[in-house]
Amino acid sequence: MIHQYRTQKFKGYSVKFSPFKPDLLACAGAANFGLVGNGRLTVLGFNPNAPELSPIRMYDTQDGLFDVCWSERHENQLVTGSGDGSIALWDITIPDYPVKKWREHSREIMGIEWNYVSKDTFLSASWDRTIKLWRPDAPQSLMTFAGHSGCVYTAAWCPHQNTTFASCSEDRTIKIWSLNNPQSPVGTIQGHSNQVLSLDWNKYIPNQIATTSSDKTIKVWDIRNPKHAVTVLGPFEFAMRRCKFSPHHPNIIAAGGYDMASSVWDLSKGRVVYLHDPHCEFVHGLDWSLFTPNVMTTCAWDEMVHVFNVPLPLQLK
Repeated sequence: MIHQYRTQKFKGYSVKFSPFKPDLLACAGAANFGLVGNGRLTVLGFNPNAPELSPIRMYDTQDGLFDVCWSERHENQLVTGSGDGSIALWDITIPDYPVKKWREHSREIMGIEWNYVSKDTFLSASWDRTIKLWRPDAPQSLMTFAGHSGCVYTAAWCPHQNTTFASCSEDRTIKIWSLNNPQSPVGTIQGHSNQVLSLDWNKYIPNQIATTSSDKTIKVWDIRNPKHAVTVLGPFEFAMRRCKFSPHHPNIIAAGGYDMASSVWDLSKGRVVYLHDPHCEFVHGLDWSLFTPNVMTTCAWDEMVHVFNVPLPLQLK
């Protein structure tokens, strides 16, 4: 069964499950394909026995929303990144307006991620070529990381060290950063031939990250030896916009993108083990449930949010 909801007139850019509640997820969307117009944050309830997802809260914004993440400390709070360079903190017990707002980035914010190790800070990645570190109770950003020469699409925390994160950019590089040295990255990977669109860390294998690129490949890297990728998937007919390692299986990764589908790969076998393809537009967002093994959510430019089960072994391998 596919559980679904239509974000009427808003193209889906990002969707995330709550880290506290298995029946809660949120979608960030933008009108007019994110080119001009409003945005909407939609908070949805998920019932495994019902085909439709239930809208719980809707928040409209003056500009498109391109990413959303849940707080790792407060079960009712989320952060969104907007096309006007602003960041908003929302509390789903409070209607209509954000509880806090920041505006330091000069261009679109494409990536937002909470630190799920220390749980007290989050990152924003922007087309203004910078990454910023934030704390919800601070009036201004804590640090700015300015090492990319092109738009930054994603900044992702290392799940094994709370002071390390990676970023990827239009400049075709992946950079590794430490909060102990914000002036310059501690490492750079230059293994893609076009802009790098997304990245994620493996939760089980230290030093392993995966990236997707406009060169139409997915590559897996060991950051200790970045000259060559550990695994290369593709080239595909179309680029993948996002990738996400499974929180339950060390060798499973999902990717979705411009082929209008989401594919689940077994890296140990180098092949697709599941394909989710009911979307009829670009897939921009995907996430795995932390609570229920093999449950995924996706969102796309067809204005649909899907929640579905991937038929994989429930036990860790």
